[in-house]
Amino acid sequence: MSRGSESASAMTGSLRFRRTGGWVDRPADLQPELEGHVSADVIVVGAGFAGLSTALELTARGARVVLLEQEFGGFGASGRNAGYLLGSMGIEFELFVKRVGFEHARKFVSYYDEAVCYVERRLTELGIDCDYNPSGVIRAVVHPSQEKWLRRSMELGLKLGSVTRFVNSAEMRRRGIPPAFLFGCEQRGGTLNPGKYVSGLRRAALQAGVRLYERTPLLSYKEGSVVTCKTARGSASAPLMVLATNAYTPQLGLLRDKVAPLRVSAIETEPLSQTQLASLGWQGREGIITPHLTMESHRLTAHNTMVLTVKKLNYVYGSKTPNVPDHGAYDALAKTLRERYPSLQGLGIQHCWSGYVSVAYDALPVVGATGAQQNILYVSGCSGHGLATHSFVGQLLAEKMHGDETPLLDALCHKTPSTLPEPFQWCALKATFAAIKQYDDWTNRKARKTATAY
Repeated sequence: MSRGSESASAMTGSLRFRRTGGWVDRPADLQPELEGHVSADVIVVGAGFAGLSTALELTARGARVVLLEQEFGGFGASGRNAGYLLGSMGIEFELFVKRVGFEHARKFVSYYDEAVCYVERRLTELGIDCDYNPSGVIRAVVHPSQEKWLRRSMELGLKLGSVTRFVNSAEMRRRGIPPAFLFGCEQRGGTLNPGKYVSGLRRAALQAGVRLYERTPLLSYKEGSVVTCKTARGSASAPLMVLATNAYTPQLGLLRDKVAPLRVSAIETEPLSQTQLASLGWQGREGIITPHLTMESHRLTAHNTMVLTVKKLNYVYGSKTPNVPDHGAYDALAKTLRERYPSLQGLGIQHCWSGYVSVAYDALPVVGATGAQQNILYVSGCSGHGLATHSFVGQLLAEKMHGDETPLLDALCHKTPSTLPEPFQWCALKATFAAIKQYDDWTNRKARKTATAY
């Protein structure tokens, strides 16, 4: 083990692992578990961005909604992400075009970008204060060798309708972006506190009359013209059901052959002093992501901490989702913190967390219907970009169930490639992660040499 790795391990080994993620805690008004039988027009399973948005949109259209949540609203990926309100710049344009063709890919781009506008509008409509900073998001390179890919991706994105602009090194320095990030491309959007956002959706759903049952895992469901859901102490029935369970969906017996739950991790530093903040610059507090194969994300929060996420992915055999620490990922993020911000040496890390996102092999959203009556709808495959898209899909699903035209939702439907059976999936994903790590490590070594030269 290198000295740097030893240092990173020392920083993260004693960290407080937050089982609920870094942004949320169990709410004081935890809703009761479902007991007995209830009926509704629609049952929604999963109280994250997608489930809460769907429930709200359906209720606004006059539907009686029952919402089942295994823990509490926001407990899953919605309360654990980095808090980026980001549109189409976060997707892989070349992969999308190869998979569905140019014209179809344009519709996906429109979906991702309209999702940003949707969330911004809902923040105002629902009165949600979640520390939203509409500063834009920058995909920034750490070494000049990343420029070719960045420009090629940006050029194709512009052809597909993705509105981005190049930010050269002079502008980066003028705006106070930390010098580790050389130049990049920028898109509208920004950063927010995802815990406050999902809690705001939860509060709005309760006020709207959504019947939310927390600590109520779905144990099984029975298909038919009326779908019946069984829980530990009760049941619910409705003509329609929506599974907004994302990475947990395979455990319900659905999409096991379409998506894989990948573990994503984060660290949050102690609050920066005014001297430390001044040493950074970064006046606009733009969200930063990198074009590594496994990206890094860097942001400042409203309470002056820094949150770093991703860097290292993990997969648990059998598509399981244990809520356990991933110290290897925290070590990698701690090392990245020291390398990208030399002026912050000695800044402590206060806690860490991990969660699961669902990813299809083509990285496209997975939206569709199942059952003999096609009355069980599902949404998954957020690929780590669910804040905007899984919020917006709630409106699209509600429109579809209300009988409205849904051209954007229809565009999301495509043939998702099948995943591999175990143990082949575990082997394939672990091998892919290892290869990606080698390539990203090579890029980072070059970045360190460049930084040393200056």
